[in-house]
Amino acid sequence: MPITSTAPADDGRSGEPHLFARIAGDIRAQGYSINPLALPPELVLPLAEYVQAMDPASFSRAGTGRQQDHMLNDFVRRDEICWINGDSGAGAAWLGWAERLRCFLNRELLLGLFSFESHFAHYGPGDFYRRHLDAFRGEANRMLSLVAYLNPHWQSGEGGELVLYRDDEDTDGIKVLPAMGSLVAFLSEEFPHEVLAAERDRYSVAGWFRLNTSMGGRIDPPR
Repeated sequence: MPITSTAPADDGRSGEPHLFARIAGDIRAQGYSINPLALPPELVLPLAEYVQAMDPASFSRAGTGRQQDHMLNDFVRRDEICWINGDSGAGAAWLGWAERLRCFLNRELLLGLFSFESHFAHYGPGDFYRRHLDAFRGEANRMLSLVAYLNPHWQSGEGGELVLYRDDEDTDGIKVLPAMGSLVAFLSEEFPHEVLAAERDRYSVAGWFRLNTSMGGRIDPPR
């Protein structure tokens, strides 16, 4: 059965200016933006169909840290990922959408976003990612985090919510259902968050806009 979406109909890019402006306004006002069912089917349906048809061997266990500090830790996270390089039509469309968002945010907010990296994420039943930050404060690597959800007909009782905490002291957080087409953006250094365990397979796309911190012959982000 083909995947269908509960997102409102959209004719491609016609809704982009409104969505981009809402994201920029939210980031300016509060540092995060939660947009239920906001992405057009033309973008999310091919991503959902592609990721669910992928060879499981294309995914690898996700770890924490980068390069020499990278390590696997089942106590912290149990998801698996596959980086998006734009070889598929669905992946290329997603990267193109993110590039247009990057340009818009740089123009509106003067963030200096330089590059974008992104991967598919798969959480099997019972998998989770405990509370964490996407970037260490003061290191100026990942600036803005972006998550899009690829799960049709997701019900509130199935778990798998993203919990976004407003600050280090927040213990309640804001729960976001991982429903098809929903999009979340937030400042990577400022908002702790976690992924709760789900009762069924859960798919998403996670991405990060980065600053250019290349120096002394060291390329960042690494190729």
